[in-house]
This record gives sequence, structure tokens and C-alpha cells, in this order.
Amino acid sequence: MNIAFFLTPKSEVIYIPLNSTMRQALEKMEYHRHTAVPLIDEQGKYAGTITEGDLLWKMKNTPGLTFADTERVMIKDVPQRMTNVPVRIYANIEDLLSLAIVQSFIPVVDDSEVFIGIIRRSDIIEYYTKIALKN
Repeated sequence: MNIAFFLTPKSEVIYIPLNSTMRQALEKMEYHRHTAVPLIDEQGKYAGTITEGDLLWKMKNTPGLTFADTERVMIKDVPQRMTNVPVRIYANIEDLLSLAIVQSFIPVVDDSEVFIGIIRRSDIIEYYTKIALKN
């Protein structure tokens, strides 16, 4: 099966440019109610995933950092505690399933590492649930 079937294209994905501030990331994540979002660099390449936990650990480990100060902290300076491994668009379904066990979404890139979208674990589960219920 072609994994493109599960792809949510970049145009429909909430992501954060790598040159954003911590405050911009916090506000975007709060507004969209996401706990993790992809980071995209200036060339459109996938640069990692930032989580609420990453932002909280940065605040905890930066003495004196207030919410107001987060507008001076660049998101690229916030350590990422986990790695959301991306797949290429031509990956096989087995690669997707093994990543979906530990990632709520799988970033998808092209041959040049340019971010083209995500595959949500929930979409994979929903698909296989429908198949199981038909049998």
C-alpha cells in the first residue's frame, strides 16, 4: 500500500518555522490545541518536532525566564527531548507502523528532505479498524 493514502499535506498541517520565538510556538500550540508540532527550516526542510514538554523543560531549566521573556528565546534554541523520525514518501507501510507505535504523527519528506506533510497515528488506526470490522 502506498503511504500517500494516509498523507495530510503540509498545507493542512500546523507547523512552526524554525526561526520563530518560543512565545510564537506556545501561542500557536495553544490556539490549535496541539501538544507537538513539526519544525520547518527556511528551506522548507523538516527540522524536528517541538513538544509542550520541550517548552516546559526550557522554562524550568532557564532561571528567571518568564512568559514575557519567551519572545526573546528562539525556538531553535529549545532542546528537543524526543526525535520524531520522518519517512520518505515512498516508504512502506511496515515502516509507518513501527513509527506509529511511538509517535503520534510521522513527518513525511521528499528526496531532498523537504517537508511535505504528516501521517497521523489516528488515521492509520482508523483505517485498520474499518478493515477489521468488515471481516
